[in-house]
Amino acid sequence: MLHALPFLSPLFLGFASVIAFLSPGLRPRAAVRTAEIAALGSILVSIGCGIVLFQEGAATSPSLGFGLLSFSSRLDLVSLVMLSLVSFIGWVVLRYAGTFLDGEERQGPFTGWMTATLAAVLLLVQAGTLFQFWAGWVASSLLLHRLLLFYPQRVAAQRAARKKFIISRIGDAALVGAFLCLGLSFGTGDITSILQAVQVAPVTHWKVLAAGLLALSALLKSAQFPSQGWLTEVMETPTPVSALLHAGVVNAGGFLLIRFADVMLQAPVVLAVLVMVGGFTALFGSLVMLTQPAVKTSLAWSTVAQMGFMILQCGLALFPIALLHIVAHSLYKAHAFLSSGTAIETVASIRRPGPVAIPDGWAVGRAFLLALTIYAVIGLLFGFSEKPPQALALGAILIFGVAYLIAQGLADAAPWALTWRTSLYSISAATAYFALQHGAETLMHGTLPATPQPGPLEWTLMVLGVITFGAVAVAQALFPLWAYHPAAAGLRVHLSNGLYVNALFDRLLGGWTLPYSAISTPATGKAKD
Repeated sequence: MLHALPFLSPLFLGFASVIAFLSPGLRPRAAVRTAEIAALGSILVSIGCGIVLFQEGAATSPSLGFGLLSFSSRLDLVSLVMLSLVSFIGWVVLRYAGTFLDGEERQGPFTGWMTATLAAVLLLVQAGTLFQFWAGWVASSLLLHRLLLFYPQRVAAQRAARKKFIISRIGDAALVGAFLCLGLSFGTGDITSILQAVQVAPVTHWKVLAAGLLALSALLKSAQFPSQGWLTEVMETPTPVSALLHAGVVNAGGFLLIRFADVMLQAPVVLAVLVMVGGFTALFGSLVMLTQPAVKTSLAWSTVAQMGFMILQCGLALFPIALLHIVAHSLYKAHAFLSSGTAIETVASIRRPGPVAIPDGWAVGRAFLLALTIYAVIGLLFGFSEKPPQALALGAILIFGVAYLIAQGLADAAPWALTWRTSLYSISAATAYFALQHGAETLMHGTLPATPQPGPLEWTLMVLGVITFGAVAVAQALFPLWAYHPAAAGLRVHLSNGLYVNALFDRLLGGWTLPYSAISTPATGKAKD
């Protein structure tokens, strides 16, 4: 029965949600305090789950329900990590929202929808059955829809919510299809039993179809190209919602792939598609991010890029690293959104004109050679031969970002202090990558499947990925001021608009035009200024 302990977390937050809905909309002090206490209680439940897991090992609680329509709690390292992450970020966001929305006439319902969303996510990440997983998946999306429409009179919010609703329903349908394939093929809805059976059963068309539908659902959930438009438009909602997205909502696609990693390994072609879509989204999102003038919009595009990189990691079958990425990115980006108000002055000071050390081709070449040398030396110290080729390729892609910093330090106009500092960054980054990668794989050994040896298709994609990310990093180092050069003005405009993919999606949905009533005052019918 102790393995049913995780069920207390969504129960706590569900109770807090009821209290919030029954409270007054303006300054619901009791509701805000109850929500904070419920989130804190969820953190304590996560600590208790860790103790139970350490003492008794991973297990699934007895099912409650009938056949495939049943609920149970699965307690293992993956669910423990996600329970702790969602509970902690939820607690921080709820505390922040209590002050941020103080005086808002609908603070009570907002608190209710937010705690209900967290309860749904907590139900999702601990799911031991396919039905519970799907229920938490759909519930978190529908409840988030209410938060996106917190200011329903805003036309941009209506567009974003409508777009998110349509994309999510397609993803929900794909997830239902995948779960039906798995449930009917193995005659059970228990996730643990399915994953164990997948490892020994022969590969069939149903397994490949299930993997493909899981991938589609994950791509849509995590705002991958070309469905990223809704995520970049949700800035019409209060800032706490943007932070809440990183508590198992937008990154639930990665969690889906990690939880069903054994199924995904049965379809190498599907993993290859994830590599291509995730890699392209990562590059696309990072380039568009650099052209955004608004802090929160830039952060949203950064999330699109990071989700792409997470999908890329899953496509490379680096599931422990993908889980580590979810944790690190969620903590960082939730903090970034909550502090976005104070970031405006910081960004303004960074963008203020001043001397820039522009490296030449020789400096860039030396920088990349030095970065790769440092990476190779640190890798040898950690044991290159023990690392899967996919992890080494991913590390090379990451080190290219540090090579850009070294290039700035090796420029003729750069002081020696900058040169030494950027070199130290490269050493620290390489060391941190191998240490964290080793720690994640050691911790998840036996919980997540090991990364298989790559075949010809995987080698081709890895080489292509390293070359592509390397070329972008070299271009960025050689042309640090490209975005402000007159010759790049047109490209900057196109990138700032996301290459108009979102506009085409709006037109497809018929939402690119506004009704006259949306831009007119109710009293006079005249257009607002």
